[in-house]
Amino acid sequence: MVAGSVPGSVLAVFAHPDDAELWAGATLALHSRHAAVTIAVPRRDDVRDAEARRGAALLGAGLHQVPRLDHALLQQLLLEEGPEIVITHPLDDVHPEHRAVAVAVLAAVPEPRIATGRPNRLYTCDTYNSLTLDGPVRADVIVDATTTFDTKLAALREHASQPVEQHFGPMAENLGRLWGARIGTAYAEAFTAVPILGCLPGAAHL
Repeated sequence: MVAGSVPGSVLAVFAHPDDAELWAGATLALHSRHAAVTIAVPRRDDVRDAEARRGAALLGAGLHQVPRLDHALLQQLLLEEGPEIVITHPLDDVHPEHRAVAVAVLAAVPEPRIATGRPNRLYTCDTYNSLTLDGPVRADVIVDATTTFDTKLAALREHASQPVEQHFGPMAENLGRLWGARIGTAYAEAFTAVPILGCLPGAAHL
């Protein structure tokens, strides 16, 4: 986060009900203090959908729970929300459902950008132990997540049907500390910029 910059509105598109909290929760909570943040995820079942609603509420984010994240629906969301920033999974994520969502987002972004000028920026988030099919995550932006990391963990714990205490929680803590160490903070989250019609952000900030 560049000093003095004001976070912009965000549409975060993820494959699973707990992905927003796990991979970008502290950054979304930070942005929600200043701008609209919306999370879009496919519906799963009553339990997981309720967990997603509680988690999003703790992050200060709106939530779209949709039947599936296909091209038409993503374009509709982009046009309706008009986000300055879109966040999704790495295009070469190790999880096949993550990859599928990322590819769908990448395909849906150009037409709304041409029609409305938004989104201005597209980023992919972290992944399991920061390893993609193409190697380590190469972050363009590392966001100081110290002030909202407790919020991230609280939101993640709302997903009690998942192995949060045994697996996801410790991984989130470890990744947060490792990225934080790179920029001299207690916790951080990492993101990689993706070109939109050949354009990348002019400054290294989210």
